[in-house]
Amino acid sequence: MRLCLKLCATAVLLAVPAAGHATSCTMGAALPSQDRNALVAAGGRLSEAVAQQDYTVLQAALLPAEASDWEGMRGAVEASAPLFKGGQVQLQFGYALDTLSLTAPADTQFFCSNASGSVTVTISMHAIPPGRYALVLANTPGTPLRGQMGILLAWDGAGATAGWKLAGLSMRPGVLEGSDGVEWWKRARELARSDQPWSAFFCYDIARYLLVPVDFLSSPNLEKLSAEQGQLKGSPQDAFPLSIPAGDRVWKIDSISLDPSLGHADLGVAFESTGVTDPAAQRTEAVAALSAVAKAHPALREAFHGMWAYAVKDGKRTPVMELPMAQIP
Repeated sequence: MRLCLKLCATAVLLAVPAAGHATSCTMGAALPSQDRNALVAAGGRLSEAVAQQDYTVLQAALLPAEASDWEGMRGAVEASAPLFKGGQVQLQFGYALDTLSLTAPADTQFFCSNASGSVTVTISMHAIPPGRYALVLANTPGTPLRGQMGILLAWDGAGATAGWKLAGLSMRPGVLEGSDGVEWWKRARELARSDQPWSAFFCYDIARYLLVPVDFLSSPNLEKLSAEQGQLKGSPQDAFPLSIPAGDRVWKIDSISLDPSLGHADLGVAFESTGVTDPAAQRTEAVAALSAVAKAHPALREAFHGMWAYAVKDGKRTPVMELPMAQIP
């Protein structure tokens, strides 16, 4: 699912004074019981609302500053329905984030350690205003797609409805093509050992995408994954923009990246278009671009489901089509 996650642009009002507080992160299990119970209740209610497509509950809990984003959030929740259908939502982790020491919105990293200090999770937020926030992660392990979600909460102490309010949502599958993040990680390692750096690189991307439902959280495990990916020799990491000669044309490829928007392990190929506008001509150009990439890197055919073609002209990126690998000449 596409990310629908945006922090409020104004500082939330708090029921406690700001003096004496510092920017910090506390894991849910370490919170005082009253705070932990409130966070679990809010996270549980909203995660169930996402899974059940209960827009009334979600809209009622929306942070006022996020009201203009409601339609986009509703659309993301609606599109996520197959991820959670028939499953029981389980809360996994909760993190309480305190930025009361800030005087203005700022890029902030939170280091969240367990009680023993043996594991530290890093949460990186962009331009986060002073206030209190929480991140709740949940999943539905019993469903075919093992849907997972990240729920961003902001404390709003204003008025009679004071409490945790919904500031953002992110929904993702836990598996692609029947394999979870750990299995894709193993596949990446196997491809790396087989000297297939391009396929290995994108398999690492899939593993990372499936292991957590948000992009701004890192852990020792994910840092290890990134380190392995960064050590690949001859990977696409620094390959773009890429020129691929094919017949009488040189295709300029701006980027290739993971694109799971249709629920498959697809790659998105952004190519420089001539600017054709006729739909048939657009499709012909897109197929030729995908074919050029597949022929230049044939190992990608075996590792992934298909490719998306994105035509780029004058800085504008337009999705054209998705094709399974078997249909790319």
